[in-house]
Amino acid sequence: GIVTVADKAPITFKMHLPEDLDNKLANPGLPRASIAPDADHPNGSEDAPRKDMSVLQQHIEFFDRSKSGTIYPWETYSGMRSLGFNMPFSALASVIINGSFSYPTSSSYIPSPFFPITVENIHRGKHGSDTGVYDTEGRFIPEKFEEIFSKFDVGNKGGLTFSEFYEMTVSMRVTQDFFGWFAAKFEWGTLYLLGQKDGIVPKEVIRRQYDGTLFYEIERKGQEKK
Repeated sequence: GIVTVADKAPITFKMHLPEDLDNKLANPGLPRASIAPDADHPNGSEDAPRKDMSVLQQHIEFFDRSKSGTIYPWETYSGMRSLGFNMPFSALASVIINGSFSYPTSSSYIPSPFFPITVENIHRGKHGSDTGVYDTEGRFIPEKFEEIFSKFDVGNKGGLTFSEFYEMTVSMRVTQDFFGWFAAKFEWGTLYLLGQKDGIVPKEVIRRQYDGTLFYEIERKGQEKK
């Protein structure tokens, strides 16, 4: 059989890899351009609104409130507010997100003073020290998604705790990648605040944030309560 552990590398014994994925999902290592499938959802999210976009584009499309292909800081703020975050955190998030990803996604060498994020070019905003679930073009790799849980979901409970998220971000750090270290903790910390239930963020919540359907679901539920 295929050997996935090495005696002189104890970390390989600790970090388990998903097994028998081929029985649940066709070619799980092949990146999917526009769907985010896992072992339990081989066809991804049925309610994904933009199957003509890459999964990474779908992830941020919710924040394009005007559907113009460009996300301005005030749209990021509006999106965060619609997800239930308070004004200070939403303002902070808009500064961090647009400040970090505006220029990398720009089609111009000249920075814009309005800090827009260009949805079409969001793959340029992929940072280091991440899970590797998105490839460099913004596709979704099911096998890497399943690795999150085979490695960090202690007890196979179907989700991650705050401490498991923290361990994940530490384990995936790339040397000298200070921005990636910060970005990973900010992103996963935000998801924990958004999606935890009894201290655990369910696997399905994590999957649906990758393709952005989680954001539409939360917004819809919030509107129904009003």
